[in-house]
Amino acid sequence: MSTPDRYILTITCPDATGLVAAVSGFLRDQSCFIDESNQYGDPSTNRFFMRAVFTRIAQSPPIDKIKADFAAIAKTFGMSWEVTSWHHKPRVVVAVSNFGHCLNDLLHRWHTGQMAVDIAAVVSNHDTMRSLVEWHGIAYHHLPATPTTKPAQERQVLDVFDAVGGELLVLARYMQVLSAEACDRLQGRCINIHHSFLPSFKGARPYQQAFERGVKIIGATAHYVTPNLDEGPIIEQAVERVDHTHTVADMVSIGRDLENVVLARAVRYHAQRRVLLNGSKSVVFK
Repeated sequence: MSTPDRYILTITCPDATGLVAAVSGFLRDQSCFIDESNQYGDPSTNRFFMRAVFTRIAQSPPIDKIKADFAAIAKTFGMSWEVTSWHHKPRVVVAVSNFGHCLNDLLHRWHTGQMAVDIAAVVSNHDTMRSLVEWHGIAYHHLPATPTTKPAQERQVLDVFDAVGGELLVLARYMQVLSAEACDRLQGRCINIHHSFLPSFKGARPYQQAFERGVKIIGATAHYVTPNLDEGPIIEQAVERVDHTHTVADMVSIGRDLENVVLARAVRYHAQRRVLLNGSKSVVFK
């Protein structure tokens, strides 16, 4: 049985009447089947967002011809758009420090085929996770960082990213802050995970701080990285209720489970082109 010739079309543009009709009508005229379509018009920004999955059939023109012809419609509406093969697996570089739970979860999902990405390399400022990563047959780059070597170390991380053809950098509890220049360079291509106490409990030992304040909800947040620390567009979040019977260790364990799930969802949504940037927010077509 042949693999369907399927593609994902993503669109961002000023909102206007006739957008959905123009896109669906164009795909119809190309003898393409629309398998999935989601759209959203944001009244606060007057921006339009669309994700359409379509399949070419024998009667359809070649995909390069479809792209070239769609460019005229895109120009009319001022669209930023992209057509990506449904079967494309983004090249991912994972950055990690000493906490390996998110890395281990991503590697397991990748190894068992649950996540359609290609993990090309892992970089770390510690050597702690080497055996785990190399067991999976993935290159491990130990790049130590000190306050004086941090700029050079960051350039090494970006060199690895470029060398493997990286399309997404995942900060899987990577305890180093990226420079503003790196954040700008990786705009929309770098995902971070952290606990959802921010901005309440910043700095060291956030779960200890939360325990001392008697919080009733803990959680995790995955977001795109921007120069403003931990303030990038949010992709996914999850929470879990806790109470007075939970110890700090309990909270840490629950929090790490949430971080695994939330980061995996965020990476999956990004890989499937379900996330579109909307200024300081994001539109996620689940």
